[in-house]
Amino acid sequence: MTTQTQTQTQTSTTAPSSLTPHHTIPRGPVTATLNFYQPPSDDSTPYNYVEAPPQGQPPRNYSDAAHEVTIGDIRGTESSFDIDTHAFAAVQNVVSKADRETFENDAAVKEVYYPEVKTLLLEKTGAKRILLFDHTIRRASPGANRAPVNRVHIDQTAKSAEQRVRFHLPEAEAEEALKHRVRIINVWRPLNPPIRAHPLAFADSQTVPDEAMVAIEHRYPDRTGETAAVKRTEGQKWWYWSGMEGDERLLLQCFDSEKGARVPH
Repeated sequence: MTTQTQTQTQTSTTAPSSLTPHHTIPRGPVTATLNFYQPPSDDSTPYNYVEAPPQGQPPRNYSDAAHEVTIGDIRGTESSFDIDTHAFAAVQNVVSKADRETFENDAAVKEVYYPEVKTLLLEKTGAKRILLFDHTIRRASPGANRAPVNRVHIDQTAKSAEQRVRFHLPEAEAEEALKHRVRIINVWRPLNPPIRAHPLAFADSQTVPDEAMVAIEHRYPDRTGETAAVKRTEGQKWWYWSGMEGDERLLLQCFDSEKGARVPH
């Protein structure tokens, strides 16, 4: 049988750091504040709007619970982590023709970078089919349209993963795909390497129980999807990848219909 795999490419960047190239890149474990889920005060269904909310409504109706967390550095132990088990994987020495200018133009991203991502995922996951359906460029500069997200979350739930399949594929193809293994994987890369600010934190899937996940209505202008917020629970193990370089990629699995690993980040 053919394994059908849904994949998402999501790209991140940070604003140029004030540090000059001769500064040492921070390495090793750090302690940082992560923002976890705090439910609405009225116990209503949590939601957030992807774009501007309707008049009189807040962009989201839930808040954050800040917790100090020790975050380990995977630098030097990259091969110890497996996407099927931990829901993330580190890939090094990736050859790319996409440069910073490529990511200034969506058409160029799709023409140059999408084929590279497809090849990478075919190689690293063993998938039989790849569908790239979206990309996001995050910038930390003031007023940026898509700034780094500072709340712990997972981009997809089981419900929204099925919605994604049905949204992007014709009905017959979607029905066939859902009979097989479906995965949604983000590919994260820096555009201003090496990363010195806003490194991405991600958790070992094995250490975050299902009870920590909270479905959030993700409201688009024309439809409602679903993401997952995450509550702080005992035993969570958090990681980052210090000083990510331009030839390095993080694979972040948001959904796996077969093995279930998913990565809060």
